[in-house]
Amino acid sequence: MAGQFETSVDVDRPIAEVFAFLADGRNDPAFSPRVLTIDKAPDGPTAVGTVFTSTVKDAGMKTGRRIRITELDAPTRLRWTEVSKNLVTSASGGYDLTELSPARTRVRIFNELEGHGLGKLLVGLALSAARKDAPAFGSRIKAAVEAS
Repeated sequence: MAGQFETSVDVDRPIAEVFAFLADGRNDPAFSPRVLTIDKAPDGPTAVGTVFTSTVKDAGMKTGRRIRITELDAPTRLRWTEVSKNLVTSASGGYDLTELSPARTRVRIFNELEGHGLGKLLVGLALSAARKDAPAFGSRIKAAVEAS
């Protein structure tokens, strides 16, 4: 079973500033408490092919994650896929940004989760938790971007 969660939030910052913050996955710990560490390869600006390698903690378990950027159309669209092998992974995800005014941006985030092996039994629980947290996740993104 696979499924998607998503949320949208309005951020009081210009679209280019919001995009730059979100495109640098090293900022993820500022709004995602599950991300314990994160690195980027190669050095330089985020581009298609950039990989963010992280350690995350979900349901009390630490796992390694590798997320590859698959599409980048600044300042409005960013897509990724998880290339690591875990029980539950992000098959695809992304940000869509819309300029509401010169100083206000709407951010839509989504992730499609899929289970592998035993993870096929767990993905429903992960999806339920992600959907429940989605509004708070959006609020954390807003707060992190506005504080940066």
